[in-house]
Amino acid sequence: MVNATIHGIYPMLYSFYAADGGLDRGAHRAQTEACIAAGVHGLATGGLASDCRRLTVAEKHQTVAWLAEDCAGRLPISVTLSEPTAAAQIAMAEVAAAHGAEWLVLQPPPVKAASDDDLIAFFGTVADAVSLPVGIQNAPEYIGIGLSDEGLVELHRRHPNVTLVKAEGDAIACGRLARATDGAMTLFNGRNGIELIDSLAAGFDGLIPRPDAANVQARIYDHFRAGEREAAMAMFKDILPLLSFLMISVDHLLCYGKRLTARRLGLDTVHGRSDVITPDAFGLEVMARWSSKLGPLGAAPRA
Repeated sequence: MVNATIHGIYPMLYSFYAADGGLDRGAHRAQTEACIAAGVHGLATGGLASDCRRLTVAEKHQTVAWLAEDCAGRLPISVTLSEPTAAAQIAMAEVAAAHGAEWLVLQPPPVKAASDDDLIAFFGTVADAVSLPVGIQNAPEYIGIGLSDEGLVELHRRHPNVTLVKAEGDAIACGRLARATDGAMTLFNGRNGIELIDSLAAGFDGLIPRPDAANVQARIYDHFRAGEREAAMAMFKDILPLLSFLMISVDHLLCYGKRLTARRLGLDTVHGRSDVITPDAFGLEVMARWSSKLGPLGAAPRA
Protein backbone atom coordinates (compact mmCIF):
# COMPACT_ATOMS: atom_id res chain seq x y z
CA MET A 1 0.00 0.00 0.00
CA VAL A 2 1.55 3.30 -1.12
CA ASN A 3 -0.06 5.45 1.58
CA ALA A 4 -0.10 2.99 4.46
CA THR A 5 -2.29 5.14 6.71
CA ILE A 6 -4.84 6.02 4.02
CA HIS A 7 -7.36 3.23 3.63
CA GLY A 8 -10.83 2.12 4.63
CA ILE A 9 -14.19 3.88 4.59
CA TYR A 10 -14.14 7.67 4.24
CA PRO A 11 -17.75 8.90 4.04
CA MET A 12 -18.21 12.07 2.00
CA LEU A 13 -20.21 14.24 4.37
CA TYR A 14 -23.40 15.95 3.28
CA SER A 15 -23.93 19.70 3.51
CA PHE A 16 -26.99 20.28 5.69
CA TYR A 17 -28.87 23.57 5.53
CA ALA A 18 -30.90 25.51 8.07
CA ALA A 19 -34.37 26.94 7.38
CA ASP A 20 -32.82 30.29 6.39
CA GLY A 21 -30.72 28.64 3.66
CA GLY A 22 -27.38 28.86 5.46
CA LEU A 23 -25.31 25.91 6.63
CA ASP A 24 -26.66 24.09 9.69
CA ARG A 25 -23.92 23.96 12.31
CA GLY A 26 -25.63 21.48 14.60
CA ALA A 27 -26.42 19.02 11.81
CA HIS A 28 -22.83 19.08 10.60
CA ARG A 29 -21.54 18.35 14.10
CA ALA A 30 -24.05 15.52 14.59
CA GLN A 31 -23.06 13.95 11.27
CA THR A 32 -19.35 14.00 12.11
CA GLU A 33 -19.86 12.57 15.59
CA ALA A 34 -22.11 9.80 14.30
CA CYS A 35 -19.66 8.81 11.57
CA ILE A 36 -16.81 8.62 14.07
CA ALA A 37 -18.94 6.52 16.40
CA ALA A 38 -19.84 4.31 13.43
CA GLY A 39 -16.23 3.14 13.16
CA VAL A 40 -15.26 4.72 9.84
CA HIS A 41 -11.57 5.11 9.04
CA GLY A 42 -11.55 8.73 7.88
CA LEU A 43 -13.84 11.58 6.88
CA ALA A 44 -14.18 13.49 3.62
CA THR A 45 -15.77 16.75 2.51
CA GLY A 46 -15.95 18.94 -0.57
CA GLY A 47 -17.22 16.44 -3.13
CA LEU A 48 -20.42 16.10 -5.13
CA ALA A 49 -22.34 14.74 -2.12
CA SER A 50 -21.17 17.75 -0.14
CA ASP A 51 -23.07 19.89 -2.67
CA CYS A 52 -19.85 21.47 -3.92
CA ARG A 53 -21.69 22.82 -6.97
CA ARG A 54 -24.01 24.91 -4.76
CA LEU A 55 -21.64 26.14 -2.02
CA THR A 56 -19.92 29.51 -2.04
CA VAL A 57 -16.17 29.69 -1.49
CA ALA A 58 -16.78 30.93 2.06
CA GLU A 59 -19.14 28.01 2.74
CA LYS A 60 -16.57 25.51 1.45
CA HIS A 61 -14.04 27.00 3.85
CA GLN A 62 -16.63 26.77 6.63
CA THR A 63 -17.38 23.08 6.08
CA VAL A 64 -13.66 22.25 6.20
CA ALA A 65 -13.19 24.30 9.38
CA TRP A 66 -16.19 22.69 11.07
CA LEU A 67 -15.07 19.19 10.13
CA ALA A 68 -11.57 19.81 11.49
CA GLU A 69 -12.98 21.29 14.69
CA ASP A 70 -15.45 18.47 15.27
CA CYS A 71 -13.06 15.70 14.29
CA ALA A 72 -10.36 17.14 16.55
CA GLY A 73 -7.66 14.83 15.20
CA ARG A 74 -9.55 11.62 15.93
CA LEU A 75 -9.57 10.55 12.26
CA PRO A 76 -7.73 11.62 9.10
CA ILE A 77 -9.53 14.09 6.84
CA SER A 78 -9.65 14.26 3.05
CA VAL A 79 -10.79 17.40 1.22
CA THR A 80 -11.98 17.41 -2.38
CA LEU A 81 -11.16 20.50 -4.43
CA SER A 82 -13.84 21.38 -6.99
CA GLU A 83 -12.75 24.91 -7.91
CA PRO A 84 -12.74 25.66 -11.67
CA THR A 85 -9.12 26.86 -12.00
CA ALA A 86 -5.76 25.55 -10.87
CA ALA A 87 -5.11 28.77 -8.94
CA ALA A 88 -8.40 28.45 -7.06
CA GLN A 89 -7.71 24.78 -6.24
CA ILE A 90 -4.26 25.71 -4.92
CA ALA A 91 -5.85 28.37 -2.69
CA MET A 92 -8.40 25.85 -1.40
CA ALA A 93 -5.61 23.32 -0.82
CA GLU A 94 -3.91 25.85 1.44
CA VAL A 95 -7.12 26.19 3.47
CA ALA A 96 -7.43 22.41 3.75
CA ALA A 97 -3.79 22.03 4.83
CA ALA A 98 -4.17 24.79 7.42
CA HIS A 99 -7.04 22.84 8.98
CA GLY A 100 -5.05 19.61 9.13
CA ALA A 101 -6.27 17.70 6.09
CA GLU A 102 -4.18 14.58 5.47
CA TRP A 103 -4.83 14.32 1.73
CA LEU A 104 -6.58 16.04 -1.14
CA VAL A 105 -8.74 14.94 -4.06
CA LEU A 106 -8.76 17.09 -7.20
CA GLN A 107 -11.72 17.34 -9.55
CA PRO A 108 -11.10 18.25 -13.20
CA PRO A 109 -11.94 21.72 -14.52
CA PRO A 110 -15.52 22.31 -15.75
CA VAL A 111 -14.88 21.96 -19.48
CA LYS A 112 -16.82 19.90 -22.00
CA ALA A 113 -13.82 18.00 -23.34
CA ALA A 114 -10.19 17.53 -22.36
CA SER A 115 -7.41 15.21 -23.48
CA ASP A 116 -5.17 13.26 -21.13
CA ASP A 117 -2.44 15.84 -21.77
CA ASP A 118 -4.81 18.68 -20.85
CA LEU A 119 -5.82 17.05 -17.58
CA ILE A 120 -2.27 16.02 -16.70
CA ALA A 121 -1.21 19.66 -17.12
CA PHE A 122 -4.10 20.91 -14.96
CA PHE A 123 -3.69 18.37 -12.16
CA GLY A 124 0.10 18.64 -12.30
CA THR A 125 -0.02 22.40 -11.78
CA VAL A 126 -2.01 21.93 -8.59
CA ALA A 127 -0.01 18.93 -7.37
CA ASP A 128 3.31 20.74 -7.79
CA ALA A 129 2.06 23.61 -5.61
CA VAL A 130 0.95 21.54 -2.60
CA SER A 131 2.76 19.40 -0.07
CA LEU A 132 -0.02 16.95 0.80
CA PRO A 133 -0.63 13.64 -0.95
CA VAL A 134 -2.91 14.24 -3.93
CA GLY A 135 -5.69 12.10 -5.31
CA ILE A 136 -7.67 12.48 -8.53
CA GLN A 137 -11.43 12.06 -8.75
CA ASN A 138 -11.73 10.17 -12.01
CA ALA A 139 -15.46 10.19 -12.63
CA PRO A 140 -16.29 10.85 -16.30
CA GLU A 141 -19.76 9.33 -15.85
CA TYR A 142 -20.66 11.97 -13.25
CA ILE A 143 -18.34 14.90 -14.03
CA GLY A 144 -18.17 14.55 -17.79
CA ILE A 145 -14.41 14.19 -18.34
CA GLY A 146 -11.63 12.06 -16.91
CA LEU A 147 -8.24 10.48 -17.46
CA SER A 148 -7.62 7.11 -19.04
CA ASP A 149 -5.91 4.51 -16.86
CA GLU A 150 -2.72 5.17 -18.82
CA GLY A 151 -3.16 8.89 -18.22
CA LEU A 152 -3.38 8.35 -14.46
CA VAL A 153 -0.17 6.31 -14.52
CA GLU A 154 1.57 9.03 -16.53
CA LEU A 155 0.32 11.74 -14.16
CA HIS A 156 1.80 9.83 -11.23
CA ARG A 157 5.08 9.37 -13.11
CA ARG A 158 5.42 13.08 -13.81
CA HIS A 159 4.10 14.24 -10.42
CA PRO A 160 5.02 11.66 -7.75
CA ASN A 161 2.86 13.22 -5.00
CA VAL A 162 -0.22 12.23 -7.03
CA THR A 163 -0.52 8.91 -5.28
CA LEU A 164 -4.27 8.30 -4.99
CA VAL A 165 -7.27 7.78 -7.25
CA LYS A 166 -10.91 8.16 -6.32
CA ALA A 167 -12.51 6.15 -9.08
CA GLU A 168 -16.20 5.93 -9.89
CA GLY A 169 -16.16 2.67 -11.77
CA ASP A 170 -17.86 -0.68 -12.08
CA ALA A 171 -16.13 -3.88 -11.03
CA ILE A 172 -14.48 -4.47 -14.41
CA ALA A 173 -13.16 -0.91 -14.54
CA CYS A 174 -11.81 -1.32 -11.00
CA GLY A 175 -9.93 -4.43 -12.03
CA ARG A 176 -8.42 -2.71 -15.07
CA LEU A 177 -7.32 0.30 -13.00
CA ALA A 178 -5.74 -1.92 -10.34
CA ARG A 179 -3.77 -3.78 -13.01
CA ALA A 180 -2.70 -0.57 -14.75
CA THR A 181 -1.43 1.11 -11.58
CA ASP A 182 0.13 -2.14 -10.30
CA GLY A 183 0.39 -1.06 -6.66
CA ALA A 184 1.88 2.36 -7.43
CA MET A 185 -1.21 4.29 -6.29
CA THR A 186 -3.74 4.04 -3.47
CA LEU A 187 -7.16 3.29 -4.94
CA PHE A 188 -10.58 4.25 -3.60
CA ASN A 189 -13.89 3.65 -5.32
CA GLY A 190 -17.08 5.68 -5.05
CA ARG A 191 -20.56 5.02 -6.50
CA ASN A 192 -21.78 4.80 -2.90
CA GLY A 193 -20.22 1.37 -2.53
CA ILE A 194 -22.32 -0.76 -4.86
CA GLU A 195 -19.06 -2.46 -5.95
CA LEU A 196 -17.46 -2.49 -2.49
CA ILE A 197 -16.68 -6.20 -2.30
CA ASP A 198 -15.51 -6.48 -5.92
CA SER A 199 -13.35 -3.36 -5.73
CA LEU A 200 -11.64 -4.64 -2.57
CA ALA A 201 -11.14 -8.01 -4.23
CA ALA A 202 -9.56 -6.21 -7.21
CA GLY A 203 -6.99 -4.64 -4.90
CA PHE A 204 -8.61 -1.33 -3.96
CA ASP A 205 -7.73 0.19 -0.59
CA GLY A 206 -11.04 1.71 0.40
CA LEU A 207 -14.25 3.49 -0.43
CA ILE A 208 -15.60 7.03 -0.34
CA PRO A 209 -19.36 6.51 0.03
CA ARG A 210 -21.99 8.77 1.59
CA PRO A 211 -22.82 8.47 5.29
CA ASP A 212 -26.13 6.68 4.60
CA ALA A 213 -24.87 3.18 5.55
CA ALA A 214 -21.33 4.04 6.65
CA ASN A 215 -21.47 2.02 9.87
CA VAL A 216 -22.31 -1.14 7.89
CA GLN A 217 -19.74 -0.41 5.19
CA ALA A 218 -17.02 0.15 7.80
CA ARG A 219 -17.77 -3.26 9.29
CA ILE A 220 -17.80 -4.88 5.83
CA TYR A 221 -14.36 -3.40 5.14
CA ASP A 222 -13.01 -4.57 8.50
CA HIS A 223 -14.31 -8.10 7.91
CA PHE A 224 -12.83 -8.21 4.40
CA ARG A 225 -9.43 -6.92 5.52
CA ALA A 226 -9.37 -9.50 8.34
CA GLY A 227 -9.93 -12.29 5.79
CA GLU A 228 -13.54 -12.83 6.93
CA ARG A 229 -14.98 -12.66 3.44
CA GLU A 230 -18.16 -14.63 4.09
CA ALA A 231 -19.13 -12.26 6.88
CA ALA A 232 -18.30 -9.28 4.67
CA MET A 233 -20.40 -10.64 1.80
CA ALA A 234 -23.37 -11.38 4.06
CA MET A 235 -23.46 -7.82 5.34
CA PHE A 236 -22.95 -6.44 1.84
CA LYS A 237 -25.86 -8.43 0.43
CA ASP A 238 -28.07 -7.05 3.18
CA ILE A 239 -27.58 -3.40 2.15
CA LEU A 240 -27.09 -3.80 -1.60
CA PRO A 241 -30.77 -3.05 -2.41
CA LEU A 242 -30.42 0.26 -0.55
CA LEU A 243 -27.19 1.18 -2.33
CA SER A 244 -28.75 0.36 -5.70
CA PHE A 245 -31.83 2.46 -4.90
CA LEU A 246 -29.70 5.46 -3.96
CA MET A 247 -27.11 5.36 -6.75
CA ILE A 248 -29.40 6.15 -9.68
CA SER A 249 -27.77 9.56 -10.08
CA VAL A 250 -25.94 12.14 -7.97
CA ASP A 251 -29.08 14.27 -7.70
CA HIS A 252 -31.16 11.24 -6.69
CA LEU A 253 -28.58 10.42 -4.03
CA LEU A 254 -28.58 13.99 -2.72
CA CYS A 255 -32.36 13.89 -2.49
CA TYR A 256 -32.91 10.52 -0.82
CA GLY A 257 -29.53 9.65 0.70
CA LYS A 258 -29.37 12.91 2.61
CA ARG A 259 -32.88 12.30 3.95
CA LEU A 260 -31.97 8.78 5.05
CA THR A 261 -28.85 10.07 6.81
CA ALA A 262 -30.92 12.81 8.46
CA ARG A 263 -33.37 10.21 9.78
CA ARG A 264 -30.51 8.12 11.13
CA LEU A 265 -29.12 11.24 12.84
CA GLY A 266 -32.47 12.08 14.42
CA LEU A 267 -32.90 15.28 12.37
CA ASP A 268 -36.52 16.21 11.80
CA THR A 269 -36.28 18.24 8.59
CA VAL A 270 -34.00 18.41 5.55
CA HIS A 271 -33.85 21.82 3.91
CA GLY A 272 -32.73 21.77 0.30
CA ARG A 273 -30.94 24.32 -1.85
CA SER A 274 -32.21 24.39 -5.43
CA ASP A 275 -32.83 20.64 -5.32
CA VAL A 276 -33.09 19.13 -8.79
CA ILE A 277 -35.32 16.32 -7.53
CA THR A 278 -38.35 16.75 -5.29
CA PRO A 279 -38.72 13.76 -2.97
CA ASP A 280 -41.52 11.40 -3.90
CA ALA A 281 -43.86 10.04 -1.22
CA PHE A 282 -42.93 6.44 -2.01
CA GLY A 283 -39.22 7.28 -2.01
CA LEU A 284 -39.59 8.79 1.45
CA GLU A 285 -41.45 5.66 2.54
CA VAL A 286 -38.52 3.54 1.32
CA MET A 287 -36.07 5.74 3.27
CA ALA A 288 -38.21 5.46 6.40
CA ARG A 289 -38.17 1.68 6.09
CA TRP A 290 -34.38 1.57 5.70
CA SER A 291 -33.90 4.00 8.58
CA SER A 292 -35.95 1.72 10.81
CA LYS A 293 -33.98 -1.33 9.67
CA LEU A 294 -30.54 0.25 10.07
CA GLY A 295 -31.13 2.26 13.26
CA PRO A 296 -28.98 5.18 14.43
CA LEU A 297 -25.98 5.95 12.22
CA GLY A 298 -23.52 5.91 15.10
CA ALA A 299 -24.61 2.51 16.40
CA ALA A 300 -23.20 -0.92 15.63
CA PRO A 301 -24.86 -2.55 12.60
CA ARG A 302 -27.96 -4.53 13.44
CA ALA A 303 -27.96 -8.25 12.76
